[in-house]
Amino acid sequence: MGLRSKNKVSPNFNMSSMTDIVFLLLIFFMLTSTMVSPNALKLLLPSSSTQTRAAQTVSVSITKELDYYINAQKIEFEFTEPLLIKEMGTDPDNSIILHVDKQIATEEAVKIMDIASRNKFKMVLATKGK
Repeated sequence: MGLRSKNKVSPNFNMSSMTDIVFLLLIFFMLTSTMVSPNALKLLLPSSSTQTRAAQTVSVSITKELDYYINAQKIEFEFTEPLLIKEMGTDPDNSIILHVDKQIATEEAVKIMDIASRNKFKMVLATKGK
């Protein structure tokens, strides 16, 4: 008597569900990777409609004529980093208030922000109230 099983197991493997999962993961990682900005400078940007009070230790100003001032003392740009390191000290609560004339190119402000980022100083960009 020949007894055969009616349920045969198919040796083929269906990959369609696996490709759906791979594509969903690919889309997820592509979307989340665009939200990450590893080279961004961390700045405290106050709103111009309210007053933000930070523990002001050092004030850095840049005028229209590209003159740099640290606490009302005019200096050359080459000496800003060593003077900022000296003025900031070792207190982690110290911060820099950056005053930049609105006619100055962003590149000049970014130079000071880069110095602050390199030395891990907190920085606040000063704005004019409404």
